[in-house]
Amino acid sequence: MKPEISLTFLGTSTSTGVPVIGCTCAICTSGDPLLIRTRSSIHLQIGDMSILVDSGPDLREQALREGLAKVDAVIYTHAHLDHITGFDELRAFCWHREDPLPLYGSPSCLGEIRRIFEWAFSPTNIYKGYIKPDPKEITGPVQLKKLTVTPIPVIHGSVETHGYRFDYPDIPSFAYIPDVKTIPKESAELLKNIPLLIIDCLHEREHPTHMSLKESLAASESLGAQKTYLTHISHELDVHNVSLPLNCSFAHDGLKLSIS
Repeated sequence: MKPEISLTFLGTSTSTGVPVIGCTCAICTSGDPLLIRTRSSIHLQIGDMSILVDSGPDLREQALREGLAKVDAVIYTHAHLDHITGFDELRAFCWHREDPLPLYGSPSCLGEIRRIFEWAFSPTNIYKGYIKPDPKEITGPVQLKKLTVTPIPVIHGSVETHGYRFDYPDIPSFAYIPDVKTIPKESAELLKNIPLLIIDCLHEREHPTHMSLKESLAASESLGAQKTYLTHISHELDVHNVSLPLNCSFAHDGLKLSIS
């Protein structure tokens, strides 16, 4: 019997969050819950398997909001601070584990996490109550039970960055690419006609390391995505005043998708 995959958008903002500290723009002062955004991350529930993609600085708030009490693995897209600095909050998911918590990412990403949080990887980290990481380098597709996770290399400034394609038998495939400016040709081939695409959409104007709204919609169309959700959104984008193609939607914090 195939499980239903539940995908929750824990956060959907760019690195500043929304509202932005000190900003009095119409978005930041609206009080509209659909415009309040924490740093980008998703959670996957597949049967009894719980997977977190990125651990940003708002992880504690996100986990409490969603009642997230168990994580079996964390997958990292890249080592920018808005995607990794909730690392210490992962200790709450280690308290009831006998084994270390698997952390998946590129060698460079895991190397940066190890550098920043050196204490967690030290042989002296033996006391109960602290995160016990088990780093697992991703250099190709990995298997988490029946779920195949395929890294999708993308261009996002100078830091090595991956999106991920997720495939489960007899369930529509989906991809998560929260930080991207350009999708190389080889990576685009891995995303052709993807049933569900979740992709970076910073705002309407051009940006050197993130897709604009126009670029995100063009990527969705060129890849032949059946359904697209836009994420990693800044306070410059008023999602209530933008018309999208019928197969595209803006994600928001707390949005849950059932994939089956």
